[in-house]
Amino acid sequence: MNRDEIPPGTLYLLILKTLARHGELHGYEIANSIQRTSDEVLQVEEGSLYPALQRMLIKGWVTAEWGTTAGNRRARYYRLTAVGSRQLALEISQFERVMGAIGRVIQAA
Repeated sequence: MNRDEIPPGTLYLLILKTLARHGELHGYEIANSIQRTSDEVLQVEEGSLYPALQRMLIKGWVTAEWGTTAGNRRARYYRLTAVGSRQLALEISQFERVMGAIGRVIQAA
């Protein structure tokens, strides 16, 4: 199946929403969840995911702790913070506003 690029400016939204939905996940689980939930359309590359998670840690949107995966591998688990929850609401609002505007342009005669 062809995968499309993640629209610019939406990676934070996708990560925040995935963490809000699942609680605590490591990076590979976040990427897989986005891929599965998008019906295999969206694929988050490691080169984009981990820098974004690092920026989100600095902004205080997520916290991270080291843990062990089901396969006995060491992994960093990420969790949404209260600040991240507020940012998610803002990101959703901005996304809906932009998508609504694009929709109006597409449908204009």
